[in-house]
Order: sequence, then C-alpha cells, then structure tokens
Amino acid sequence: MRSSFVAAVAAIVLSAAWFGGFVHAQRAQNTDGLVERVQALEAREAIRTLYAEYGRTLDARDFRAFSTLWARDAQYGSAKGPEAIGAFLEKAIGTNYPDSKGKNYHLYFNESIDIQGDHGTGISKGGYVMATPDNTKADFLLLAEYRDEYIREDGKWKFLRRQTIGEIPVPPVRTR
Repeated sequence: MRSSFVAAVAAIVLSAAWFGGFVHAQRAQNTDGLVERVQALEAREAIRTLYAEYGRTLDARDFRAFSTLWARDAQYGSAKGPEAIGAFLEKAIGTNYPDSKGKNYHLYFNESIDIQGDHGTGISKGGYVMATPDNTKADFLLLAEYRDEYIREDGKWKFLRRQTIGEIPVPPVRTR
C-alpha cells in the first residue's frame, strides 16, 4: 500500500511539474504576442496623432511645425525632405484661399494602418472644410484619399511618403 501511495504522489508531482512547465511556456508565448500587439497598437495610435498634427499645423498655417512631421528622407509630391515639404505646402496653401474669411479644417478618417517593425503603410480619407464668408455654415470643399508610408525615426513616427489622390471634386479626365 505504501508503494501505491508513493507512486500516486510521484505521479501527481510529475504531472504538476509538467503542467506548470506547460503553463509557464504558454504564458511566455502569450506575453511575447501581447508585447507585439501592444507595440503595434501604440504605433497606430501615434500615426493617428500624426494625422491630427498634420491637419492642426496646416489649419494654423504653422509650416515650420508641419515640416517636423516628415522624415529626413521624406517625399511629398515633388518636394523632398522636411524643409522643402514645408515650403511646398506654404506656397500651395499660402495664408488662406483668397475668398475665405472663415476658419478652415483638415479632417482625416477611415484610416487603415499596417505596421511592420519601424515601418508602416496606410490608406485614409481626408476632407477640407471651410466656413462660408459669413461664417454661418461649413462647406465641404475637397475629399481625397491618402496613401502613406511611415517610418519610426529617432523614436517618433513620421511620414516618409504621402500620395494624395483627389476624389471630390472629381479630377478632370485627361485626353490625348
């Protein structure tokens, strides 16, 4: 009887040790996956903040701050590098459209962001809303699709490339 008891205790101890090792291995795997998922979520949230800063700096006509949203090797249209991109938008937007006396807003929505380490890609929609001259309502003037590449540079997410595809007003059809 004593040998049966010893065998039963030994089986329980071995089972507990195996199960404990299994649980520890599962926790380690789950923790590794959790860390990666949290990092991807943090990156996507930082990129959403990048979108918000893009709109905020353009609305404020703060082209110096706008230029800091771009990576050292960034390209937007024909402009390359943060300073050139800031100057490009300053020239394109100026102080405001001449017929606007009200405020204007850049809006971003429907984003899809994919993160792969320190790089990412995304597609989003953007709209440009301007108050009417009497400041009583807002006109939705433009709608665009943005195709972006991002990079984490010096610990911050920045635009590496940005392509703007106009949707409203509908771009004119080119004929040959």
